[in-house]
Amino acid sequence: MSKRLVILAPNWLGDAVMALPAIADVRRAMPDAAITVAARPSVAPLFALVPEVDDHVDSAQIAGADIALLFPNAFRTALLAWRAGVPERWGYRTDGRGLLLTRGVDRPTQSVHQVDYYRHLIAGLGFATGTDAPRIIVGDAPREDACALLVASGWDGRSPLVAIAPGAAYGGAKRWPAERFAELAASLARDGVQTVMVGSAADVATATVVAQAFTPAVDLVAKTNLPTLAGVFTHCRTLVTNDSGAMHLAAAVGLPVTAVFGPTRDAETRPRGDAHAVITNPVWCRPCMLRECPLDHRCLRTIDAATVVAAARRTL
Repeated sequence: MSKRLVILAPNWLGDAVMALPAIADVRRAMPDAAITVAARPSVAPLFALVPEVDDHVDSAQIAGADIALLFPNAFRTALLAWRAGVPERWGYRTDGRGLLLTRGVDRPTQSVHQVDYYRHLIAGLGFATGTDAPRIIVGDAPREDACALLVASGWDGRSPLVAIAPGAAYGGAKRWPAERFAELAASLARDGVQTVMVGSAADVATATVVAQAFTPAVDLVAKTNLPTLAGVFTHCRTLVTNDSGAMHLAAAVGLPVTAVFGPTRDAETRPRGDAHAVITNPVWCRPCMLRECPLDHRCLRTIDAATVVAAARRTL
């Protein structure tokens, strides 16, 4: 009888995408296992696009599994698996949860990219590691749904399309000024490029500021689920974004990304691959990892639109 493996996914979309190479490693090592991913409702639809996963459920629905692989570091994640009666519980020895694990792995001693952080866990469990680039497969249905939504929302179906994602869930400090996104969209429009603005319901306020300065051709903020958003990216030439979940989703689709990083560590969370451009300003105070800037937000405010436009044009 095949093993039933439940993977408790990271809580944020970007982290969940960066865990995909590790999940692929597990699938190669356990080809006959029934692999289910348990994730937050906001993240779970991602795994419908991941061929290595058989099913996805809510994080509370893990009873009956033979093995729980824990990507989150929190004590409560291990406690959840223990209380659910999962006999094998694998994960990092963090947050005082070592006694709740049946196989524990020590975290890397040096700072590594988040993709490699998850792969280090898999290697510590004795599995071989393979590709380090996250990937998802966007089927015909999400592509077609996205095309229909784009056209219904203003895309002419012919002009080159560039996506912009002006929001960021972590906090205001991660957001390149909305007015700069508007400048970028206006500059691309002069070249005949249409822009589509994407984001979640939490990004509506930021998107409103962008639209007040320059109205993008298509506004899909709070109008897509994850599969449809992935489908939207298949119709775009590039994405211009802050450090965000959308950044990682687009890169996993295969879309070139231009990412503007401020307070966060680009060495640890930049999109994987050579097709992407990462723009930073090496001011003395970054990376501070703060949600809100206590100073003048110089790490992002000093990055002008022309610099980002030039980087984005190289990917068109």
